[in-house]
Parts: sequence; structure tokens; C-alpha cells
Amino acid sequence: MRDRDPEGRPRNARPRDAFGRPLPYGSAGTPRVPDDYAPTTGQALADGRRFLAEGLPFNAHEVFEGRWKCAPEEERELWQGLAQICVGLTHLQRGNGRGALTLFARGAARVQSYGDPYDAVGRAASALNEDSDAGAAITLILAELPGDPG
Repeated sequence: MRDRDPEGRPRNARPRDAFGRPLPYGSAGTPRVPDDYAPTTGQALADGRRFLAEGLPFNAHEVFEGRWKCAPEEERELWQGLAQICVGLTHLQRGNGRGALTLFARGAARVQSYGDPYDAVGRAASALNEDSDAGAAITLILAELPGDPG
């Protein structure tokens, strides 16, 4: 049975480890980004950068997904692409290089269509391979990800 909030909307209350893997109910787990998180562009970039700097790309993915859900239509592909790149980083951390490559390619295609400065993020993601070191890959993406635009 799927977890639901008091209004009956689906919510995933299952705890997760630092790599986003589900843990048994009742486990401590890593703090998660709230399901109702709806950041501004600046807040999403700041929080995403913070989580990447902490080595938590799964949490950065949740941040970018939160922005994707509330962003204007013309920005949604950008935020989806950033989320996909972060899931790719998560796959590298989990040892799934093939899955990482698929997500890097999808995410890079989305973010590069927005031009500078996101083109550099897409190029960095496209330069990664199945055997890339997860920590170095996170550092590479973080170095290209823009800071607060305002």
C-alpha cells in the first residue's frame, strides 16, 4: 500500500539512506527534502549546490525535482535535466555506471538546450563515463552548476 498524506495524496514516507536507497520502515535514514518543497530558482540552486557539496546528489535531485514541479512551463525541462544528472550521480555512487550514463545523456540534452551557463553542466555530464569516480563526478558537476542568479 502506498503512503498517503492527510489529504490522501501519495507521499513516500519510507526512510532512505544517503544514496537514496529505501530502508525498512522505522529505520533512522537520512533527512529528506519535504514533498511540498517549492523553491525559487535561487533557492533551488543554493540548496542543490549545498547537497552536492555534501556528497548527497540524491537530495540535490529532490531539490531540482521540487523546482521542476513548481517552475514556469518554459523552465521545466531545465529542472528535469538537472534532476536527471543528479540521479546519474546517485547511480555512480551505487555502482550502477550504465544507469548513470543513461541519465547523464538525458539530463545533458535537456539542460544544454538552455544555453549558458547550463550548457557547461551538460558538457560536464556528457564527459562522464561508467567508471567515473562518483566523488570526482559530483565535484565536476558542482563546479559547473551556476550559483544564485539574483
